Amino acid sequence: MIDLDAVVAIDFHTHAEEPCGSHADDGYDELQAAMGKYFHSRNMQPTIPETAAYFRERRMAAVIFPVDAERETGYRRYDNEEMATLAAQHADVLIPFASIDPAKGKFGAREARRLVEHFGIRGFKFHPTFQGFYPNDRMAYPLYEAIVECGVPALFHTGQTGVGAGMPGGNGLRLKYSNPMYLDDVAVDFPDMKIVLAHPSFPWQEEALAVATHKPNIYIDLSGWSPKYFPPILVRYANSLLKDRMLFGSDWPAILPDRWLADFETLDIKPNVRPLILKDNARRLLGI
Repeated sequence: MIDLDAVVAIDFHTHAEEPCGSHADDGYDELQAAMGKYFHSRNMQPTIPETAAYFRERRMAAVIFPVDAERETGYRRYDNEEMATLAAQHADVLIPFASIDPAKGKFGAREARRLVEHFGIRGFKFHPTFQGFYPNDRMAYPLYEAIVECGVPALFHTGQTGVGAGMPGGNGLRLKYSNPMYLDDVAVDFPDMKIVLAHPSFPWQEEALAVATHKPNIYIDLSGWSPKYFPPILVRYANSLLKDRMLFGSDWPAILPDRWLADFETLDIKPNVRPLILKDNARRLLGI
C-alpha cells in the first residue's frame, strides 16, 4: 500500500496507454503519433511497470486509468481488469481508476460495481470528446448511480484536447462535448458524487470555475497544461476560493511530472496552498 506520509505528491491524472505492452495497431498508433507531435513527447506508450518505476523513483503516487472509447472511435478498449491487476502489482505508487463507456447503460453499471468490489478500482475516468457523449446525457445516469453507490469519484476530461489535434477533421472528435457547463447538471443530479474536472478548461475556463465555486462536489485537476500557461483567473481561484479543491495532475505520458512541477515552482501560489494542491486535497478526496 502507498505510504502517503512518505510521498511528496499525488499525480491525479496519468494514462495507462499500454497495459499489456502489445497494442494491436487498429489505427491507434497513428493517433498516438499525432499526440506525440502535439505534446512534443517521445514516448506516448509506456507500460504500467515503466510508469510505476518513474513515479516510485520520484517518491510520488499516481492515479492511473485507461479510456474506453471503442464505440466512438473503433480503437480497442483496454481491459479494466487487466489494468487493475497490473496496477495492483505496483500498489505502493499506483491508484487505479477504470473507464466504461456510459452508453453501456446497466451493463456498464454492473461492471463498475464489480471492478470496485473485486479489483480495487478507486474511481472512474470519462472523456466526453473521445467517448462522444454529453456528460448530462441520461444514458450515463445508470453508471453514475453505480459510482455513487460505490462511493468513489468520477474524473471528466474538460476543454480542448490534444487527442486528434492536427489530424484531418480532428480525427472526427468533437470538442463541444467537453464544455464543463454540462457537468453542472451532473453535480445537481448527483450531489453525493465527487466530480473532478480535468485540465484547465480552455476555452471554457470561467465556466469551470463558476461550476466548481457553486457546487461543493466539484474539484479541478490541473493536468494537461504547463502551469506557466495557466490563466491568471485560474491561479487566483487556486489561491483562494478553490484552494481545497484543486489537484495536481500531469497528463503522463503527454506531459511529464518533472516538467509540470518545475513550472509549478515558478507560479505565484501561496506557501500554505502548495501542499494542498500537490497532495493533501487528493488524499482527502480519495479517502486514503
